[in-house]
Amino acid sequence: MSSPPRPTPSALRARAARLEREGDLAGALGAYETALAAAPHDVDLLAALAQIAERLGMMAPAEGLWRQACALAPDNLQAQDGRARTLRELGRYDEAIAVLQNAITAHPTEARLWNSVGVTLSQQGQTETALTFYDEALRLDPRLATAAYNRACAQFDLGALEAAKADFATAGKLARKPADAAMITFAAATLALARGDLAGGWEGYEARLSPHRARPVTFEAPGRRWAPDLPLAGKRLLVLAEQGLGDELLFASLLPDVIEALGPEGRMTLAVEPRLVSLFARSLPQAEILAHRTETVGGRVRRSAGGLADPTAIDLWAPLASLPRRFRRAVTDFPARPGFLVADPQRVAHWRSWLGEGPPAVGLTWRSGNLLGDRRRQYPPMASWKPVLEASETRLVNLQYDVQADELEALGALGGRALLQPPGLDLKNHIDDLAALCCALDLVVSVSNATGQLAGACGAPTVMLCVPAAWPRLGQEAYPWHPTIRPVAPRIFGEWEPAMAHTAAFVDELTRR
Repeated sequence: MSSPPRPTPSALRARAARLEREGDLAGALGAYETALAAAPHDVDLLAALAQIAERLGMMAPAEGLWRQACALAPDNLQAQDGRARTLRELGRYDEAIAVLQNAITAHPTEARLWNSVGVTLSQQGQTETALTFYDEALRLDPRLATAAYNRACAQFDLGALEAAKADFATAGKLARKPADAAMITFAAATLALARGDLAGGWEGYEARLSPHRARPVTFEAPGRRWAPDLPLAGKRLLVLAEQGLGDELLFASLLPDVIEALGPEGRMTLAVEPRLVSLFARSLPQAEILAHRTETVGGRVRRSAGGLADPTAIDLWAPLASLPRRFRRAVTDFPARPGFLVADPQRVAHWRSWLGEGPPAVGLTWRSGNLLGDRRRQYPPMASWKPVLEASETRLVNLQYDVQADELEALGALGGRALLQPPGLDLKNHIDDLAALCCALDLVVSVSNATGQLAGACGAPTVMLCVPAAWPRLGQEAYPWHPTIRPVAPRIFGEWEPAMAHTAAFVDELTRR
């Protein structure tokens, strides 16, 4: 009996493209790999596979695929732009610029190449210089929506909020792809929030849930989808936390107001990140606290409430970050109460005992766990922490999760003393105990990451280093979400020295009390 005929390269390519259209990115990746094995010198297949790898966050393999495509077709602009993009996401900026310079020399009128140089410079912190390249891209192609969008982001970074608003509006009119339109709408919403336009900003913020965004999140929940005009009194409401851990802690600060709106006859069920369940259960005893479940089905991220006892009892459900549309429509809607989370008193006492008597104890966390692409520039470089590390009469405690030995060594060398390491504490996974440690400290100094949000949510005194015009500040000098957070930001991206000196002054102020 003869074996079935092997699929042709064209059939393999068609299958891969179909899986990609259906959103099954993992399946598409495997199918494109099979197709490429049958036609290893096909530049179009290399490009398709590289793009899928990028969408899955596999930047190093994607860069290798684009490099192969460039070697096979040196004049292929898609390949050159793609390789520069992945090099940029990997933080290899000089290599990205070199690739783009060569491409522009050969194709000086290609607007997308000028736009890509601008993005690379922006991620390096050279935002003002980047504007020149966005301007040139738009001169060459006035209808290039991505260049208008990137110029808006650069204006946003520089604090030129009115100019950014105009560029976002232009980009929105030029956008032809639904994915681009959703990206622009979401970015424009964060700008509106940064300008203090909360009502308009929260409406646009719903674009985060667009099915056209990369790796869109869908929700599986019983009951009716909540809307701001629906009454809540006496209802059973399921709230599904979303985005990252820090976002859950930020938006959850409004939950006491939601519980009050539900009234004594109502009931809130809250599905949060599993690491938060015990902390939230202690802090919100009026609510049922569950761990949410996240699955990837057909290339789409689906979130649901795990362990929901009686789905038929749920009247309404809402994504957590949609609730500000009703409960935070103006800055005056933010209460002045301290943190809503309650750390375990026994563990707070444990950490205070560990710290013992001595100079004020200051906890430090200096980055996020994700430093790819644009996120890298949102955190001060290690050397800029020197004024904070040298602040006199303090004990420095490490709060940085996933810390590397070379980071601790560099900080110790800068400050002339080692950071204290909390014994037995997994700073990434033991969130309830980390909350207790934050409450035992005299001060937390943090970038805008999950640990900083946790400290603020627990009411711990916190200095938070933010990026310029950070939208969670909502145009305020204070930090409306958590009153015990004191935000500090540079004037523009990259100018960390004054901000760090300001932070060091706060630490010194603490020692003089």
